[in-house]
Amino acid sequence: MKVEKYQNGERVTIAPGEFYVTGKPGVITTLLGSCIAACLYDPGRRLIGMNHFMLSNPRYSKELPLNITDAGRYGIHAMDLLINAMMANGTDRFRIRAKIFGGATIINPGAVTDNFFCVGQVNCRFILQYLEKERIPIDAMDIGGDFGRVIHFSNGDFSVHRRKVDSSRSSKLAERDRYCWQKAIEQQQAALTEVDLW
Repeated sequence: MKVEKYQNGERVTIAPGEFYVTGKPGVITTLLGSCIAACLYDPGRRLIGMNHFMLSNPRYSKELPLNITDAGRYGIHAMDLLINAMMANGTDRFRIRAKIFGGATIINPGAVTDNFFCVGQVNCRFILQYLEKERIPIDAMDIGGDFGRVIHFSNGDFSVHRRKVDSSRSSKLAERDRYCWQKAIEQQQAALTEVDLW
């Protein structure tokens, strides 16, 4: 996990297998390929959290029930850790809302159903089924496809800024990413300093 301070906020970048929860002004960022990031939030308590889960078993199947495969177990652990951390920070389970991203098929998108390369598809199916079963509403999603994503999740308006990964333009995109997350923190700071007159 990498933390960058900016004004009175912070940008936290999480790696695969990590999660982060905060009620402070800031942005949570990650880079996704076949992995999934679940961005959970409680708008009433101004609390956000993100995880980044991936599957590490050498074989997956799109056809097996998720409770039999390692795919379902790993994702369940990642989601439980994130939800429990949010509840420890003051939310109730029924207040949580979700935005989900990732699950791309980066390598060999035309591969057969039952092989290692369907990990992104298994991840997409898992997160949709998990959130439906747990009755957590999905407010936005960008899953599947054949491209990676960089996402920035803001605790200001709970927006998620997403861009497709294009390695040929990486230096200009890094500048744009920095502008994106710094602008989100600036907007949060401005909202905190506004005074309501009665």
